[in-house]
Amino acid sequence: MRRVATALGLLLVVAGCGQAERPYEPKGASTPVRSSADDPASSPSKSADQAEPVEDEDLPSGPQTIRVGENLRLRIEWPANPDPLLKVMVDQYVGTRKAIAEGATVYNRNMEIEAENQSNGWIRGFVEQGQSWRGVGRLYNLRVFARRSKGAQINACIDETGIRVISTSTGKAVARQPTWLRTPYSKAVVAHRGEDGVWRIRTYLESSERCS
Repeated sequence: MRRVATALGLLLVVAGCGQAERPYEPKGASTPVRSSADDPASSPSKSADQAEPVEDEDLPSGPQTIRVGENLRLRIEWPANPDPLLKVMVDQYVGTRKAIAEGATVYNRNMEIEAENQSNGWIRGFVEQGQSWRGVGRLYNLRVFARRSKGAQINACIDETGIRVISTSTGKAVARQPTWLRTPYSKAVVAHRGEDGVWRIRTYLESSERCS
């Protein structure tokens, strides 16, 4: 436990000043996505002109369902009185999965280079194989795991057992479904607050926390 705390502390220090260099391999080599035009998570741009500090935004409380594609919906289970930092996790989850549903190869809103490369590599893995998603995904147990002045780790559970990877040419489920669709799993992001006050994801982390 002491080693974990030390490692996390180093990551948050890095998020506060330097660049993280921790590799990321998404569960089962598949997609994260962003939200639709009527949802604040949906804008594809990461420019400082369009980005807003998360503290300035009103957040929902309780369940929220977002349609990100013709056959793909995401259920976000916000806690009561959510910490504004949770939006960092929600935005990337909705945005990356929306990218897959739309056949996009890039998702970069409020992401630094490391995280952008991680998520885009995952997204392209589906698109280049002519695959998309169908069904209902769920993001829940959202929480700020650790926080420094300019660095934070946000954790969440993801349940995509209701998702099927489909062929974009036939619309049918592919024969080999990713193993991570079989059970809920945990995910974490390390975020850094820039001089403009905007929190951006620096890197993705695999989390050992159990989700049910």
